[in-house]
Amino acid sequence: MAMLSLCGLSDDTLFKSKCEVEENEAFETFQSDNTVNQMNLYSLPGNPVENMRMITARDTMGRPIELNFHHGTTTLGFLYQGGIVLAVDSRATGGQYIGSQCMKKIVEINDFMLGTLAGGAADCVYWDRVLSKQCRLHELRNKERISVTAASKIMSNMIYYYKGYGLSIGMMLAGYDKNGPSLFYIDNDGSRTPGKVFSVGSGSIYAFGVLDSGYKWDLTDEEAQKLGQRAIFHATHRDAYSGGIVRVYHITKDGWKHIKNEDCDEIYDRVKNEAK
Repeated sequence: MAMLSLCGLSDDTLFKSKCEVEENEAFETFQSDNTVNQMNLYSLPGNPVENMRMITARDTMGRPIELNFHHGTTTLGFLYQGGIVLAVDSRATGGQYIGSQCMKKIVEINDFMLGTLAGGAADCVYWDRVLSKQCRLHELRNKERISVTAASKIMSNMIYYYKGYGLSIGMMLAGYDKNGPSLFYIDNDGSRTPGKVFSVGSGSIYAFGVLDSGYKWDLTDEEAQKLGQRAIFHATHRDAYSGGIVRVYHITKDGWKHIKNEDCDEIYDRVKNEAK
């Protein structure tokens, strides 16, 4: 033991393989760079793994179990001949508890790009803000607006970097660039999927039911906006975790435009009167 101390070695270093030592050193560097060094762009405020361990629940036998967070929302987006329509609800829930009825689930990345929120509100808002910063830096460096494809790749790479840290993200990234309109789905595993029609959240199955019956490529702008609103409204009517205000946005070659905010109760009354 005395000889080990003089040589600056420990029992762990002596009896561990070179690979194990290198893995431990790499993890310590990663932990320091990404949870302590706040100058790192991708660093988190504290170690989320340790924070989660502090609040880990236990079963009747005293054994630790993973917390099962219940998230509820309904968001959708689709491409058509006039651009892209995004529609979302505004209810924020924690299980059966309704925390807010006015959560803004569409984030303006830049004048031509929008991101939707589904999953953990804090996770989605934080990473959308980081993405917005990255997009602006790209414009300053390259003197041109970043493409939606590149922005979605940056987002998926950043999220994949923290895979397994407990993030909860299911977002859509939509925008218009020199290649035309683009729509991507990105989740907390870092997966990135391009598509024409997406709906994310606990009420997405109801929204898809409306979209499947009313979606077509040659919709007019008014028809597309009404379809997005109607799909979200029906989802909020059937899904207890969705509700509040239905927000509708439209993206064209001239940028995004906020179309309307309308309360679900007002939409219900209007639809009910129209049916009479």
